[in-house]
Amino acid sequence: MAMTKAAGKTGLAGRGAARALRGLMICALALTITACASLERNHGYVPNEEDLAQLEVGKDTRETAAPKVGRPSASGLLNDTGWYYVQSRWEQRGMLPAREVDRQVVALTFSDKGVLQNVERFGMERGQIVPLSRRVTESSVKGMGVLAQLFSNFGRFNAGQFLGE
Repeated sequence: MAMTKAAGKTGLAGRGAARALRGLMICALALTITACASLERNHGYVPNEEDLAQLEVGKDTRETAAPKVGRPSASGLLNDTGWYYVQSRWEQRGMLPAREVDRQVVALTFSDKGVLQNVERFGMERGQIVPLSRRVTESSVKGMGVLAQLFSNFGRFNAGQFLGE
C-alpha cells in the first residue's frame, strides 16, 4: 500500500509540473506575440481638406487664415513669407528602430503684404516628397526653372576658368 500512495503522489506532482510548464509556454507565446505587435505614433498637425478649402487664395491674409486652419509651429525662417504644417506617422515593431511610414506637409505662402498666395500639400511616396495639391494665384511661378537655369549657363564659361588662369 505504501507503494501505491507514493506512485499516486508522483503522478499528481507530474501533472502539476505539466500544468505549470503549459502555463509558462502560454505566457511565453503571449509575450512573443505582443512583442511583435507594431506601435504607431503620430507627430505634428496638418489642417484637413475641409479647413484648407475655406482659404481663398488672393483674399485671405495671415489674420484671417489663422482662425480657419490654426497657426503653425513652424513658419518661414528668414522672411516669414510661409507657414508650414508637418505631420508624420511612425511605426515601431518590437525592438526594431522606429521608421517613418507617412509624412504630410502643408505650405501656405504669403506675399510681403500678408495676402495668401499659394496653398500646397506634399506627401511622401517611396521616400520621395511629392506635391499632392497646389493652388496659386499667378499663372506662373516666379523665377527660372531648373532647365532654364542650366541652359542659361551655356556660353558663360571659358576654358581659362577651369584651368585657373
